[in-house]
This record gives sequence, C-alpha cells and structure tokens, in this order.
Amino acid sequence: MSSKSSALLGLTLTAIGTFALGSLVTYQIKEHRKVRPQSALARVRRSFEDDGPIEGAWIESKPSPLNRYGLKASVYYGGITKYENNELIQYEFIADAYTGTIIDIYRR
Repeated sequence: MSSKSSALLGLTLTAIGTFALGSLVTYQIKEHRKVRPQSALARVRRSFEDDGPIEGAWIESKPSPLNRYGLKASVYYGGITKYENNELIQYEFIADAYTGTIIDIYRR
C-alpha cells in the first residue's frame, strides 16, 4: 500500500469516527433535554379541550423531583380550570419534564 493510500485510508477512518462520535453526542444531548413547561402545558390543554373550552391553565416553570412507587422522574406540576355542567372544576396534573407525557391527572 502506498503512503498516499495509507493517508487517505487514515483520513477516511478518522472522518467516519468523528461523524459517529458527533452523532452519538447529539443523540445523548437531545435525549437529556427537558421539554419547555409551556409545551407540556399545551399538550395537556389539547387533551382537555376535546371536552369543551378551558377557563384557565397554569404550570410551574421549574421541574421538581418525583419519587412515586419506585418511579423517579423530573416533573412539572400544573393545573386546568374548566366549566362542567355549569360548575367551575379544577384539575391538577403531573407531566414528565423530559417528554411532556402526562403522568397523573386528578380533580381537586
């Protein structure tokens, strides 16, 4: 193998390795990025709006730790207020801070 071929092979392997490492780092960063609180609230609002208009909604801006039944998660706490049968009803929810998935919803 000539020195030019060896250099080209080395450069190619370095480029492939760098690309693979960059892809892995990007994936890890995206997997550990929190959802914005307003995005989590929008997801909850959409699920409640199917049953009628919402009077009000809120969400905490900083995530809190949750340890329930062996589940450890970083979560947002929030609430929804809406009319049901001419009565103002309040719901509170817990949403996962990394995915926005609703973990729990309960009526107050």
